[in-house]
Amino acid sequence: MSITRRHFVQIASTGAATLSWPALAQGRTIKLGFVSPQTGPLAPFGEADKWVIAGINEAFKGGIDLAGGKAAVQVILKDSQSSPNRAGEVANDLILKDKVDLMLVSSTPETTNPVNDACELNEVPCISTMAPWQPWFFGRKGDPAKGFNWTYHFFWGLEDVIAVFTNLWGSVATNKKVGGLFPNDGDGNAWGDIKLGFPPVLTQKGYALTDPGRYQNLTQTFASHIAAFKRDGTDIITGVVIPPDMKTFLTQARQQGLRPKVVSVGKALLFPGAVEALGELGDGLSTEVWWTPSHPYKSSLTGMTAKQLADKYEADTKKQWTQPIGFAHALFEMAADVLKRSKDPAKRESIRDALAATSTNTIVGPVKFGGQGPFKNVSKTPLVGGQWVKGSKRPYELVVVNNDTAKEIPVGGKLKLMA
Repeated sequence: MSITRRHFVQIASTGAATLSWPALAQGRTIKLGFVSPQTGPLAPFGEADKWVIAGINEAFKGGIDLAGGKAAVQVILKDSQSSPNRAGEVANDLILKDKVDLMLVSSTPETTNPVNDACELNEVPCISTMAPWQPWFFGRKGDPAKGFNWTYHFFWGLEDVIAVFTNLWGSVATNKKVGGLFPNDGDGNAWGDIKLGFPPVLTQKGYALTDPGRYQNLTQTFASHIAAFKRDGTDIITGVVIPPDMKTFLTQARQQGLRPKVVSVGKALLFPGAVEALGELGDGLSTEVWWTPSHPYKSSLTGMTAKQLADKYEADTKKQWTQPIGFAHALFEMAADVLKRSKDPAKRESIRDALAATSTNTIVGPVKFGGQGPFKNVSKTPLVGGQWVKGSKRPYELVVVNNDTAKEIPVGGKLKLMA
């Protein structure tokens, strides 16, 4: 099998993720752009991405069967550096320079939104995940009556995390006084929104929320928040916090005598490395759970179960499994499904039409656009509640302790008040 010098130079210069020699000889390579935070404060979201891509390369090594014949697949990973501006820049590079056929993006509105906006503007089909749908949709000024033409998203919403957290809190005895940690970013503004976020629902459910206002990410002090929470006697702390700020808050809260009974926080408590870095402060913290090895789903691409995927990650990397593994893998499941159903994969419009008609089962659960979410561009995935407890093999293990919102996901214990 021969390959032209021009093709060789193209492959070497782009760092092709995987090669299918027969397909390259035919001159057809599908390019998948993938933007995620590999560095910066959001890097824990992207920690497993390169490992996931290595597995995807293996799955795609023989090419992919599409309408018109077999094609090779090239994955081009770009680092957002945890910056919205950088995310937009690399998205434009992927679109205009690399000329990707399909864009994939993950991990918080600061990454997903600028990439989706670039794709919508340039008419490139895009699949995104790992950001609640409200900041993804309304943060981009989405019109519920129209939706978007080129960009689609699968994840849960604020209504789901509120339900999960209040189910957790309702299972233990507290005074129902809640302190809110909402930063001045896409997630924080959405979670703290007085109409669409936590405040109206918590009031409806009989909780009293103390919200001292927005703070800047990577702040050096939470003194004003801690003082407000102590003043109001809050038993519960909630919010959506990046990992460095969680450590700052918990350390200062302990120093200043704030001892909540429950701490249920999004984002910062998702990752074993971030919780382990908290030392003894990590014991008993609770969080939303999107994916675990016990989720009863399997990959449509490889046939692996959630447990098999997590076990392989731990065996290959010697690290503890982390929730984004499932959703990063699911992005590529969906990409393969969309490309296979596209009537003409050489045309972005055809890929977009196949994407809009998606109805498939993935390792994170079923994904269906136009029937499993609030708008045509959104498909919701299941969410449950978990707690970090001291483990036998690891410093901390994440245990599902409430599944009222998704009974198909098994529980491993009950929520316990913090020591």
